[in-house]
Amino acid sequence: MRLGIDIGGTKMEAAILDDGGIFMFRERLETPSSYRELLKNIAKLVDKAKSATGYDGPVGVCTPGIVTSENLIEGGNLQTIIGHDLQRDIQAATGKAARVANDANCFALSEASDGAGKGAQSVFGVIIGSGCGGGLVINGKLHSGANGIAGEWGHVPLPWPVDHEFDGHICHCGRTGCLETYISGKGFEADYKKLTGEFQPASEIIKRSEQGDIIAESSVQVLEDRLGRGLSMIINIFDPDVIVLGGGLSNIQRLYTNVPRKWPGYVFSKQISTKLLPPKFGDSSGVRGAAHLWD
Repeated sequence: MRLGIDIGGTKMEAAILDDGGIFMFRERLETPSSYRELLKNIAKLVDKAKSATGYDGPVGVCTPGIVTSENLIEGGNLQTIIGHDLQRDIQAATGKAARVANDANCFALSEASDGAGKGAQSVFGVIIGSGCGGGLVINGKLHSGANGIAGEWGHVPLPWPVDHEFDGHICHCGRTGCLETYISGKGFEADYKKLTGEFQPASEIIKRSEQGDIIAESSVQVLEDRLGRGLSMIINIFDPDVIVLGGGLSNIQRLYTNVPRKWPGYVFSKQISTKLLPPKFGDSSGVRGAAHLWD
């Protein structure tokens, strides 16, 4: 058995997986507004998991933001935890050994362990939702890097830009032209609004493209091209066996056919064997990946 906890902006989820990856226990609580209460909720979830299953081992935790080499949380959309040594404080609150990783890393680890990338030597897990994150798993082990930022491809420039493509793409990190501002859900929606003057959620843009709307279809094709360029850069640097997409935009089925077609124009190899796959576990990958931190 293994225990994972996923900390989100509005909810926290704990889950116990058996050795075959099957859920034995799941419980959710609201994410409180104070750090002290958050730690109390984590302790409650650990106690409930033990009562339900008898599990009394270490805990893995999935969190927004990155975990620095000093175990401090930076960035992310949950202000409560920023600047804290979450691992140390969870261990103090629960009396259990703890490991903490960001949500994209946990997604990648989940899909590499027993998901879409099972059996592959190297897996790059991508989250393209409201933001754009990534995680790298090599030989079944999460690679976080010297600074805890391995796989954070959302904050590198869009590769091979065309004229004026950087215009207006200001990122929340303070820089201009970050990949996240193009291929995240928010970036996709912002580009559509520039063309039409009308805001529409990503799901509606996709729907309109399927109904023959020329501008919506053009927006989707631009997304595919930019995602293709971004992933080509990843292939040139990491050369993963498998790339797994997660987040809301991963539900666009045409991406898995059309994006790899872009790679030959940018990947530094005549033969490209990297596979682009949809996730097996989707929204459950956070808590599952957290549990796998102790594999």
